[in-house]
Amino acid sequence: MIDLALEWLNLVLRWMHLIFGIAWIGSSFFFVWLDNSLRKGLEQQPGVLGQAWLIHGGGFYFTEKYSVAPPQLPAELHWFKYEAYFTWLSGFFLMGALYYVGADLYLIDAKVLPLGRWEAIGLSLASLVLGWIVYDLLCKSPLGRNDAALAIVGFVLLVAAAWGYTQIFSARAAYLHVGALIGTIMTANVAHNIIPNQRKAVAEMLAGQVPDPSYGKQAKQRSLHNNYLTLPVLFAMISNHYPVTYGHPYGWVILAVAMVIGGLVRHFFNLKNQGRGTRYEFLGVAFLLVVGLVFFTHWDPRRAALAEGVTVEDVQRVVAARCTACHAAKPTFDGIAEAPKGVMLESPQQIRRFAPLINQQAVRTETMPPGNATEMTEEERQILAAWIAAGAKLD
Repeated sequence: MIDLALEWLNLVLRWMHLIFGIAWIGSSFFFVWLDNSLRKGLEQQPGVLGQAWLIHGGGFYFTEKYSVAPPQLPAELHWFKYEAYFTWLSGFFLMGALYYVGADLYLIDAKVLPLGRWEAIGLSLASLVLGWIVYDLLCKSPLGRNDAALAIVGFVLLVAAAWGYTQIFSARAAYLHVGALIGTIMTANVAHNIIPNQRKAVAEMLAGQVPDPSYGKQAKQRSLHNNYLTLPVLFAMISNHYPVTYGHPYGWVILAVAMVIGGLVRHFFNLKNQGRGTRYEFLGVAFLLVVGLVFFTHWDPRRAALAEGVTVEDVQRVVAARCTACHAAKPTFDGIAEAPKGVMLESPQQIRRFAPLINQQAVRTETMPPGNATEMTEEERQILAAWIAAGAKLD
């Protein structure tokens, strides 16, 4: 009963995280598009930065953006913040329900670093807090006045964090933590910079003062960072479904390249919406990097010579010892209520049916068993590889 309740908890939290994420990213993309699409109008009022006409849902909309603030504060002002907060909260609780509750299975990999449950959880939490502090100090330092230099240093630090996570946690958890770190930075930008600066501007207007323009500039910088970080964080979020990425021995390199690809795609759309031309070269470079990743993931320095004379009985013994604790009609592994993704490996026929999946996750990427919880050996992986390479025969 508890196992089923945890399964439902994971599902509901993941659903909530997706819903809130769509709301946050959707509004973020819209406002960045709106900023980039503003144009000078013929009858533009003083203090207005730009205007834009829109059509949607059968109606016309007219928007204006002020350089600092309007002459008078409107009676009703819409704020955009809770989408970000709820996205982070649902994601944090989802990470806790899966990676903290199931730390021995998903968070810790004894081959990487033999941590205790609370040691691993403590390192996880500390890394998120430390990551935000370092980023925030960089933005507030003299480096923060140079957007290009700040972007380069920030990227290098994110790549360093990706590598560092692979030295502490399981490969799957390492990717997840890069996504959690980026998500924490983005949400903290909203909570500790963008919204507070907006509140300061509103407070000065209520006091009959002209708001300090620096508030808007600071908030705009953090908002732009969030815009460029969105696609990398989405990649990290969905990567746990694709062990070909995080399961590679140089998975942190793949993640670094994916962050570059996401940045290039966002830059293409930002330039296009600003009216600075359709710069297809950015998409071209992104495409070439994707192709490069395909070839890179095909190369794996861990591959060894295949065993000889392997039979289905040999394979069945390995699977029974290392896999069926989870992949069975009635799993016996603590915390697993039913076979993950419905994959059961209790008969030779079932093993053959899922041979491609076994090859991908237990042989090529070595991401199964998670955290190598059942201690599958390299020799056993070689047995699986040899049988699959020979055609996964049952006789």
